[in-house]
Amino acid sequence: MALGLLSVMVLIVVVDRDGYKDTYDGNVDIIDAIYYATVTLTTTGYGDITPVTPAARLVNAFIVTPLRISFLVVLVGTTLEVLANEGRRIIGDSRWRKRMKDHVVVVGYGTKGRSAVQTLISNGVKRDTIVVIDPRAQAIGDAGNDQMAAFHGDATNRTVLRRAEVGSAREVIVTTDRDDAAVLVTLAVRQLNPDAHIVVAVREEDNVPLLRQSGADAVVTSSEAVGRLLGLSAISPNLGEVMEDLLTYGEGLEVAERPVLGREVGKPPSAVPDRVVSVVRDGRVHRYYDSSVSVLAAGDKLIVVRPAKETPWAERPGADDEDE
Repeated sequence: MALGLLSVMVLIVVVDRDGYKDTYDGNVDIIDAIYYATVTLTTTGYGDITPVTPAARLVNAFIVTPLRISFLVVLVGTTLEVLANEGRRIIGDSRWRKRMKDHVVVVGYGTKGRSAVQTLISNGVKRDTIVVIDPRAQAIGDAGNDQMAAFHGDATNRTVLRRAEVGSAREVIVTTDRDDAAVLVTLAVRQLNPDAHIVVAVREEDNVPLLRQSGADAVVTSSEAVGRLLGLSAISPNLGEVMEDLLTYGEGLEVAERPVLGREVGKPPSAVPDRVVSVVRDGRVHRYYDSSVSVLAAGDKLIVVRPAKETPWAERPGADDEDE
């Protein structure tokens, strides 16, 4: 806008150059017009170039003066806006840091990041415990509109990670567009927080071992997963439809994890109302048919297939009482 106002001012002086006088050589050329427009709009006004004809003076009074005011409004308004936004960010960061602990940091708010966040929220994770980091201003705006804390910047920069309080995060989900960036982010996060559970999405299977060596607890190969789904859909459209249903949250069937209920202890996985796929015991995942988990024990967790509209375990009334 400032450049546009300056261009209009230059055009006015060039068109009516005969109405202005330069005390240096008496003539006003294009360079003189640019100079005059600059010093006039910025209210500097050295007086070496002046309007001398009545028409030029009227133009300065009724056209140039509003342009000058508009120019100043643009500059001052932009400065105040930046200062106000920065002040709000600093105050917001300060308040956020005081209450934020054991939160979830999502690096990248693209398609994968949004889906991950939606799944977390659908499973009972509160929005105010999710923090988004993304280098794109549009993504940061979208995260803010979704009522989540968001930080604009490159997550490979430790300063940005510290602003997001990665050191006290419980979970970090990395969904960068490039695998090399995912490696760098994982290394930085693991250095700042040795205890966080890090989940990373990569494009190529060859980079999975590198991510695990970098400190990732779980690595999901997006291109391979899509390829398998495409292959299943080609071989059996019905099977592909079921797999897509399991991967889609909020409708049809879903895969979920829940603790073993007190009334289920001592029973085999087949006796559980939900369709048990695996049993998690002492941090290890066992298939439902594994003889070592033929009888469920207190503290076990179940990976089940259930209706998607079932209430998340964390939100069930009396869930703690039942578990006890």
